[in-house]
Amino acid sequence: MNNAMQKQKGLTLISIVFILVFIGSVVLLVLKIAPIYMNHNNVANAVEALKEMPEITRMSRREIEMTLLKRFNLNYVEDVTMDDVEIVKRPGYVKVRIAYEVVQPIVGNLSVLVEFDDSFEKGGE
Repeated sequence: MNNAMQKQKGLTLISIVFILVFIGSVVLLVLKIAPIYMNHNNVANAVEALKEMPEITRMSRREIEMTLLKRFNLNYVEDVTMDDVEIVKRPGYVKVRIAYEVVQPIVGNLSVLVEFDDSFEKGGE
């Protein structure tokens, strides 16, 4: 019996299949979820660039929307629509909030939901 245990080395076929399925699942998740976060990075950069504009408090609501749309188009942002953007504008004060969610199908009826909420306020109320 001791001799048989010494000859057994390595992984069985079933354990190799389980390991490959696990690695494949992780790779699939990364390939499906990574683009969502890359897209959100573009949204966050657009919000940050808008926040850094010194004339943002003097811009009209429509000008702010158009600036965001230009940045979204330039960076190929696909997941955000203007319905997801909330702009509160008062004299000397602006608040921009972008709240959206992305549903990405993984396999069959299995999907992942990712929610984002970016905002900033500038000026005094």
